[in-house]
Amino acid sequence: MRRLFGSVRARAALGATLVVAVALLAAGAAVLLSLRGNLEGRADAEADGVARQVAARIAAGTPYAELDLPDAEDNPVQVVGEDGRVLAVSEGLEAISGTGAPGVTPVPGTGTEPDEDDEASPEPGELGDVVRHVRGTATVEGEHGTYRFASVRATDGRDETVLVHAGASLAAQQDAVRTAAGAMLIGFPLLLAVVGSVTWLVTRRALRPVEDIRREMAEITASADLTRRVPEPGTHDEVARLARTTNETLAALETSVERQRRFVADASHELRSPIASLRTQLEVAAAHPGLLDLDGAVEDTVRLQRLAADLLLLARLDAGERPAGSSRVDLVALAREEAAGRARVTVDARAAGAEVAGSRGQLGRVLANLLDNAERHARSAVTVTVRRDGDRAAVVRVADDGNGIPEADRERIFERFVRLDDARSRDEGGAGLGLAIARDVAVRHGGTLTAGAAPGGGALFELRLPLA
Repeated sequence: MRRLFGSVRARAALGATLVVAVALLAAGAAVLLSLRGNLEGRADAEADGVARQVAARIAAGTPYAELDLPDAEDNPVQVVGEDGRVLAVSEGLEAISGTGAPGVTPVPGTGTEPDEDDEASPEPGELGDVVRHVRGTATVEGEHGTYRFASVRATDGRDETVLVHAGASLAAQQDAVRTAAGAMLIGFPLLLAVVGSVTWLVTRRALRPVEDIRREMAEITASADLTRRVPEPGTHDEVARLARTTNETLAALETSVERQRRFVADASHELRSPIASLRTQLEVAAAHPGLLDLDGAVEDTVRLQRLAADLLLLARLDAGERPAGSSRVDLVALAREEAAGRARVTVDARAAGAEVAGSRGQLGRVLANLLDNAERHARSAVTVTVRRDGDRAAVVRVADDGNGIPEADRERIFERFVRLDDARSRDEGGAGLGLAIARDVAVRHGGTLTAGAAPGGGALFELRLPLA
């Protein structure tokens, strides 16, 4: 049971059924109340008419014994005086309730018969208004029924005020309400079953692509094959967007894993060379101390140390590490600091107060890597320009007068372990991590690093960072 209602289909079907059930109950109650009220209104109108007819005859001076009262089964009538005496009742009326006067037998000597000693005809009386409407019961020839009674006040020819209680049967109303309630009791469960079934089927059909996505993702997880993709339905709904987003995530994950594999392979390859060289020199020194190349050993050790530091920094950047020691950094001062001691580098500071927020150490590493790369390819000069781009960004440009970078390779040079000059020695060209580190640091600081062509024909690197 728990597994069943843990399904989205089951919850959707149950929810839709409950909502429709509540709506049907409310609508059914409203219909029954409206039907009952309408039929009661008709009964009140019928009772009003009968009561007024009888009251009009009494007001006209008709003796109570000569009143032509309607059939008690349809419209029981009771005429009561102010003192509670029963003056007239419909023939066959055996019991009555709800009118306030339970009597059904006229009291003798109440004027129900004409007075033989009274030679003059009684004067006409007055017909009053309807006093009230009440629900009551009446028993007619052994049959008990429910009625709506209307009470009308009238004044007879002897100036005596009486109340005429006339009823209208509610049997038709009760039959209609029972019939409607019975139809609802039969129809509502069938309608709820149809709603639940249709919702189940529609939800199942709508969620079938989701189940296909889940099944494919489970198989991808089990096989660890990131080249596979989940099926994308040909619709434009949320499920289709989910499938596309899932495939984009798989593609990004595949790229990331492949990049990590290449990174590990390239790092192993790059580390192998200085380690092998250092080991060879140490073995030679162990066998022949006089042949020890101390400068070469130190150089290989420094190169190995730099490579390890670069790999560690890249690992931290890949892990999403935030810039440590974030503060306000003056790019003009930082550019001059990094250019100090470099004979071919000149700094053109066109901005005052070009301050950014970030790690001074990491931003200094970016400028150092850009200057190292520029010096490696420049013929004679490297120019560093620092300026502000409005009130939003600071821009640092490093340009050289070398051969430049082919347009097709201006993005590839930021990949790790990429060196465009394959003939260049590793000692002169480095490991190919400097530009990759520079771009990653720039991105972590909310900026960008791009490559282009310098006005003099060489390479131009533009570092853009948001102002503090």
